[in-house]
Amino acid sequence: MTVESSSPRETHQFQAEIKQLLNLVINSLYSHKEIFLRELVSNASDALDKLRFRSVTEPELLEGGAELAIRIVPDAAAGTLTIEDTGIGMTHDELVKNLGTIAHSGSREFLDLLAQRGQKDANLIGQFGVGFYSAYLVADQVSVVSRAAGKDGQAWRWVSEAKGSFTVEPAERATRGTSITLHLKEDQKDFLSEWRLRELVTQYSDYVSHPIQLQVQKTTGEGAEATTETQLETVNKASALWQRAKSEITDEQYQEFYKHLSHDWEPALTWTHFRTEGNQVFTSLLFVPKHPPFDLDSQKPRGVRLFVKRVLIMDNCEEMLPQWLRFVRGVVDSDDLPLNVSRELLQDSAVVSGIRKHVTKKTLDMLEKLAKDKPEDYRTFWQAFGPVLKEGLAMDVEYREKIGALLRYESSREEGLTSLADYVSRMKEGQEAVYYVFGETRKAVVDSPHLEALKKRGYEVLYMTDPVDEWAIQGLKDFQGKPIVSAMHADLKLKETDEEKREKEERAKGLGPLAEKMKEVLKEQVREVRASDRLTDSPCCLVVPEGGSHAFVERLLRERGRSVPRAKRILEVNPQHPIIQHLRALQEKDPGSAQMQEWVEMLYDQALLTEGSSVEDPNRFARRMTALMTQVAAGTPPATVPAGT
Repeated sequence: MTVESSSPRETHQFQAEIKQLLNLVINSLYSHKEIFLRELVSNASDALDKLRFRSVTEPELLEGGAELAIRIVPDAAAGTLTIEDTGIGMTHDELVKNLGTIAHSGSREFLDLLAQRGQKDANLIGQFGVGFYSAYLVADQVSVVSRAAGKDGQAWRWVSEAKGSFTVEPAERATRGTSITLHLKEDQKDFLSEWRLRELVTQYSDYVSHPIQLQVQKTTGEGAEATTETQLETVNKASALWQRAKSEITDEQYQEFYKHLSHDWEPALTWTHFRTEGNQVFTSLLFVPKHPPFDLDSQKPRGVRLFVKRVLIMDNCEEMLPQWLRFVRGVVDSDDLPLNVSRELLQDSAVVSGIRKHVTKKTLDMLEKLAKDKPEDYRTFWQAFGPVLKEGLAMDVEYREKIGALLRYESSREEGLTSLADYVSRMKEGQEAVYYVFGETRKAVVDSPHLEALKKRGYEVLYMTDPVDEWAIQGLKDFQGKPIVSAMHADLKLKETDEEKREKEERAKGLGPLAEKMKEVLKEQVREVRASDRLTDSPCCLVVPEGGSHAFVERLLRERGRSVPRAKRILEVNPQHPIIQHLRALQEKDPGSAQMQEWVEMLYDQALLTEGSSVEDPNRFARRMTALMTQVAAGTPPATVPAGT
């Protein structure tokens, strides 16, 4: 950096790499130009915090009696916007150093100094960084006038158009603090609008702990009597609700803040408010809505609001909570992250990883408490967000036990929703697993043939009708030491007595030739035909082989454009059923009978329908059923439907 000092005005040249960084900040760092106000207000708040902290041991810094405040002054005639504070201010050398070097942090040096002195209460102090230079997103020239507190009363003016240099010269300022004046670009003059500035303060800086005063024009009287005067009006609440003690906050205040935060017209279902101190210092206030927004599953960004020392950094910080908790609303306020943190830094930050883990645990604890203390409210939550929460079982193994305890399902017990813990507590003596059946609706699964043997034993069966259950249960696998088993999977093993084993072997006797014939007829559709020990009333059913998916899931994937071929299933038959016994007799009498093929194909179509699949040729199936019913009604032996019709 070079200095020309032939006059009271000094001209300083930025270094080449600093010019490049400044260009990056202006053109690439921020996606929304409006955040310049957040950054400048944040720096002003930082200067006020620094003054307040130092004045404890240096009370002379407060001489002059100026109120600790931030002022925003729009001037439409001049096309300027001024952000002013009555904080610690800067000397000539500090102006040159802090504003002449990109990413140099005056506050960082201040914090380091406090650390050397052993001070512990420095976490209120913000950080300077590249935020000041966001002013050039909307301004083509920036002027800074600053007077350091407790010094000789000399003020200094810093001016730059961000074209490689800046000037510093003596100036006049009545009180300590800093004024930043932005000469707005022609296409950015909307930032002089009173309502626009109010909106931005409310959105980004509502909970800055110092009053933010906006200069407004107030007109009184009418006609010739009308007069207009300039007033300062505080436009922020100047109190971070989440930073206050829980004992000082009423339920009504929590709900008011939730509605302000989420724009929800209904109150939140529940919330949790906590502060963590340790490796990471942060405060969080999280809410669970009563109803999901219409775009919950859209690609719209989701997440909590991220604050750093009460300054809003991101509106939808997805990095603070996993995707499967995207319904949570709230704030996380960190004392450790920099104000200029980017999404790239958030994704790679160990601090963020620690915060995310703690916030996730606290959210699950909140839901667990809701389920225990207010089961009806938890039912409301489950109906609204259960499918989203279940995604966590497939995405985060770390939390599967806590999520598993929060699951709720209807079951064959017919008494509403049940938890897995309650299911396990009711398990019959000798029952070795938690059983479930999967289908599109409760009505579609309640009388599924796959449940016949389970019901006969008095075993309770969970009804899973949510598409995500297929992947969720694969992630959970077991609960409280009990495996979770699909009643529709081929590997269903039911505990049998010696007598039951003998009966099973007896039933399967003689099925071999018929099974081979059925497999020959259905060689393109099934991989195996075997005797079933899960059927008691139905003639047959299709079961899912190891590694396969339920038919409902395959159909959903196909409907969503995925190329999913119909996987070959295993056909299980009930040797004691009259139809199967008739086919065994027919096989022994006339193995090549055309009637045999027709009946086998009809049984397969019936099995497809009961598992929730569609038949390949519904017209032929309908004609077969019509012919069969006609023949039964006429009292004649069933005939066959000619092949190919």
